Amino acid sequence: MKEWVPYKLKEITTKIGSGSTPTGGKEAYYQSGITLVRSLNIYDFAFELQNLAFINEVQAKKLNGVTIEKDDILLNITGASVGRCTIIPEYLLPARVNQHVSIIRCNKEKADSKFLLYCINSASYKDALMSIADSGATREALTKDDIEKFQILLPPLHTQKRIASILSTFDDLIEVNNQRIKLLEETARELYKEWFVRMRFPGYKEVKFVKGVPEGWEVVQLSELVKLISGYAFKSEDFTDNPTDRTAVRMGNFQEHGGLQFNDNTKYLETEVLVKNKFHVSHRDILIVLSDVTRDGRIIGNVGFVPSFSSGLKFIINQRVSKIEINEVLKYWFYAYLNSQDFKNYCLTRADSATVLNLSNDHIYKHLVMKPQYDLVIKFSNIYEPFISQIENLNEQNTQLRQIRDRLLPRLISGKLEVKISKTELSQLKHNQE
Repeated sequence: MKEWVPYKLKEITTKIGSGSTPTGGKEAYYQSGITLVRSLNIYDFAFELQNLAFINEVQAKKLNGVTIEKDDILLNITGASVGRCTIIPEYLLPARVNQHVSIIRCNKEKADSKFLLYCINSASYKDALMSIADSGATREALTKDDIEKFQILLPPLHTQKRIASILSTFDDLIEVNNQRIKLLEETARELYKEWFVRMRFPGYKEVKFVKGVPEGWEVVQLSELVKLISGYAFKSEDFTDNPTDRTAVRMGNFQEHGGLQFNDNTKYLETEVLVKNKFHVSHRDILIVLSDVTRDGRIIGNVGFVPSFSSGLKFIINQRVSKIEINEVLKYWFYAYLNSQDFKNYCLTRADSATVLNLSNDHIYKHLVMKPQYDLVIKFSNIYEPFISQIENLNEQNTQLRQIRDRLLPRLISGKLEVKISKTELSQLKHNQE
């Protein structure tokens, strides 16, 4: 610990600064071109590709002062996502940032970018950063001055790199699993499309079609197939800072990356509230997001299975989410349909956007769907369900990897857990630095 020294970020960086939004806002974006990173793309240790914006060369030239370089740390500095922090994937470069995102570029002779990223995303530093953001006069925000004065405890550069290397091992494994999950999800979607969109299901050549509908199939309202149970509108007095019996609630907005996964915003309930509550969810319950506070539809209508809970926590959904109850025979076919672009488009066209994007149970009930015959649904489910199981297992592995990383993180970046570096490793680290 003698070699660990406190530094202000200004002392160990070569750039700290945010950009702006091109004139015209969303209407000025393009389908391709130079990446414009916005706060909605930034998560802790993750970069969200959905709704990625692009600008042209002329617009980019005006933002040359906020060009993202390899290993730059990106930090959200305004709004509800303030403090979220990651490093952009290299294949998205060249890129720029808008006014809600700040670039933090390390002086490579003093600080390692990945080590600094781990520091910022650790609980102690994150809490300190959020306390600064919450002290703003009108809204949660971090100024350039706030960031420059923010203090980090740094060991020698070779120790930083070694610690970053240890922690990166877990993130690399998580990324491999994420790529496998994406492949499985895409394969599952293609299976659904092949059978129920392109209508190339087993035996389709022998089936008679009447006005595009296979004989024996029905067009029905979803109200005939499902029951929707909305979540609970929690009150502030329902929560406690001292969890008992490991009871908890995870609020209804879900992560916008990596599918529909519970986010890390865990709040604990008074046991009495939990016992009286009827909004419990169980493994493989289907949930649908009814409200999207971002107002741009990123998660409105998103659906997902409730994952398995190995931690022993009990979970309850809030009013932004509904649980879907359906006949077990139809469950996996219906889940695949809910993940189709057809259903997503329907949700976006029906959502009310007066204040935030809201989808009602009634909207869902009125939607029409073509229901196949049971024997075909059973064949489909037998092939489709193993994809869900594999995805679930990979997500569980990722949860365990994050938990191990997060237990190591505070001990490593505080110097409480000593990192020993051999002469060979030290030589290699110095060689890589050069």
